[in-house]
Amino acid sequence: MNYILISPYYPSNFQSFALRLKDAGVNVLGIGEEPYDQLGSVLQNTLREYYRVNNLEDVNEVKRAVAFLFYKHGPIERIESNNEYWLELDAQLREQFNVYGNKTSDLKKVKYKSEMKKLFKKAGVPVVVGRTVKTKMELSKAIDELGLPVIAKPDNGVGSAATFKLSTEEDVFHFEEEWEEAQVYFLEPYVEGGLLCTFDGLVDQKGKIVFQTSFTYNVPTLELVKGQLDLAYVIQKEIDPKLEAYGKAIVKAFGMKERFFHIEFFKLEDGDYVALEYNNRLAGGYTIDMYNFAYSIDLFAQYASIVTGREFTKPDVENQFCVGVTQRDVYEYEHDTNAIYERFGDSVKFEKRIPDAFAKLQGNQFYAINANSQEEVDEIIRFVHERKNYSIVNV
Repeated sequence: MNYILISPYYPSNFQSFALRLKDAGVNVLGIGEEPYDQLGSVLQNTLREYYRVNNLEDVNEVKRAVAFLFYKHGPIERIESNNEYWLELDAQLREQFNVYGNKTSDLKKVKYKSEMKKLFKKAGVPVVVGRTVKTKMELSKAIDELGLPVIAKPDNGVGSAATFKLSTEEDVFHFEEEWEEAQVYFLEPYVEGGLLCTFDGLVDQKGKIVFQTSFTYNVPTLELVKGQLDLAYVIQKEIDPKLEAYGKAIVKAFGMKERFFHIEFFKLEDGDYVALEYNNRLAGGYTIDMYNFAYSIDLFAQYASIVTGREFTKPDVENQFCVGVTQRDVYEYEHDTNAIYERFGDSVKFEKRIPDAFAKLQGNQFYAINANSQEEVDEIIRFVHERKNYSIVNV
């Protein structure tokens, strides 16, 4: 099997996809922007061939790279990045070269929030009623119908990028000035007091869920960025049966195959849920590593097994909580890395710096720490986030 990985070097923790695919007997080919010498010996030895392009944004240049690899190595059976940013590029390449997987027409339902809502409703899952707006006149009408506060986010957008909370007429005015009708936006009522959580997993070549999990955030991402708050999110030991039922219904409605999925929900104060977004890929950052630590599993290897038509192997040990918790350089904390290791010992699975591109959202220093109980989870978050008089330092 010839498998082209788009951007095999970045993000760095995704390099394990290449390693495990090779271990499974796959001929792994790479296309990326980084110079070959930058890849490092491990990735260099894993890739059968690496084709460097000047710009992955240049679709024609990337198509020429695929054509070259096709000519040299024979038919390409998979093209994948496992990265939200390159999903549209992946689909265009598959369409051009008749490769298995999502094509451009398949992405509409996973790229546009307005289309997602339709499938959530089809699946029988509660949603927040929303409106698409293209003009200031449509914006005004939508706000009249929905009332304030509302969340405004690009109908076709990634994560919390270019997302606004409009609580007052002044907020609406500032949004109009920045928006300038440059793209279609989706408006929906702001959910007060909702706990942001997920239903995540992996489906096999028949669309069957072979791995599922869930995590919760301490604060919604929009508030996290706006307030530059400390982040904590927790891989749960157990999934609420209601959330699981909703998640499975959504996965069935979207009908994807051989893919990871990441579905976001708000848990309401009455215990019910509303579906927010379906993401046709892994959760970002180091989340897959946290899954691996929580479940004593290697999802990179299990994904390779699915791709090559083998069985998914479930771990035979009890899973744990895994807490992803961060610190920001602008704050002084009571406990540094050494103190965190001293306090939690082997439960600290790794600590890493977060790339600058994601630091505004997540923070600068990341820790993944396992726990056996909710009490331990709470103690981990309290200990890592404890600040020295809440001071801000110059960086």
